[in-house]
Amino acid sequence: MDFTFSEDQLLFQQTVRDFLVSEVTPQRIRASWETDSGRDPKLWDQLTEMGLVGMTAPETWGGLGLSELDFVLLARECGYVALPEPLVHTALVAVPMLGALGGELAQRWLPAIAAGEATVIVGLEQNLLLEDAHRADLLLIQRGDALYALNPEQCKLRHNESVDPSRKLYAVEICDSAEPISTGAPVQAFTTAALNRGALGCAAQALGLAQRMVDLSVQYTTDRNQFGKPIGSFQAVKHHMANIAVRLEYAGAPVARAAYSIANSEPGASRHVSHAKLVACEAASLAAKNCIQVHGAMGYTWEVDLHIYMKKAWALNNTWGDAGFHKNRVSSWIFSPDAKLGAGSTFPSGA
Repeated sequence: MDFTFSEDQLLFQQTVRDFLVSEVTPQRIRASWETDSGRDPKLWDQLTEMGLVGMTAPETWGGLGLSELDFVLLARECGYVALPEPLVHTALVAVPMLGALGGELAQRWLPAIAAGEATVIVGLEQNLLLEDAHRADLLLIQRGDALYALNPEQCKLRHNESVDPSRKLYAVEICDSAEPISTGAPVQAFTTAALNRGALGCAAQALGLAQRMVDLSVQYTTDRNQFGKPIGSFQAVKHHMANIAVRLEYAGAPVARAAYSIANSEPGASRHVSHAKLVACEAASLAAKNCIQVHGAMGYTWEVDLHIYMKKAWALNNTWGDAGFHKNRVSSWIFSPDAKLGAGSTFPSGA
């Protein structure tokens, strides 16, 4: 049984990584903070031209028709550069939800998304603050057992500051005149699917963020000398980096497993996603902590690029479900009477 990604998937990942590292520099991110929108339209056009924005949309509507398993490696690369644009949200949350809703909504908005002409943002009660709501042409908002499809005139936005300057967060107030497009049980299914995909996107980005923080710290500790030697040669510094590397290595498999579960509609997808988000965000949190330490006092300064990735890791840890929420989903399964645990239950379907 082959559990590895295909050669095409890995080649695509490398191509996207080369592009993102070249284009999404810390200087470009800092420059976007000074703009009113906080976003770079030229960069969005470039992502669209590469087919990334509509990657998970059906080919009949201008997309590439690829799955979450194809995109998860790219989401990791988005994390590696701390991409501010809502590419992960679009490909993993908005497009699949529109596809599930189908009908006129899908027919109208999926081709527009794939062409880079529209931005759709999904908001759940689990995420009371919506990133990029100020740029949305359509907002899919869940409130209780109701789901709304709103244009900007049907809601009011209130800006909220974030620890991460790249995240533009808004509270959304729905106008009284708005009518839901769906109610009852179907909304729960849409909500669960969106939450799982959003959490998967956070987990994949967390892996990339952790790796970037390690890479920055290794470079810094190679250049920084003390007692006539690079501080990276000191055992205490090596241990900090090694501890992160171990967490990263063990977190990669659960993230890939979660992507596979979602792509194949497995019954255990929710707990697989929660497991993935927990271990990936723990790795990123440890990376932030240890990398600050190896940078010394420089690690806390605005001028050092480390904080760009550190703050995004902190923000993602509490996005699409915090640690308590995801631990509860995992523990509910572990302690259930019909839980299939142990080596003999690792590979059967739904385990």
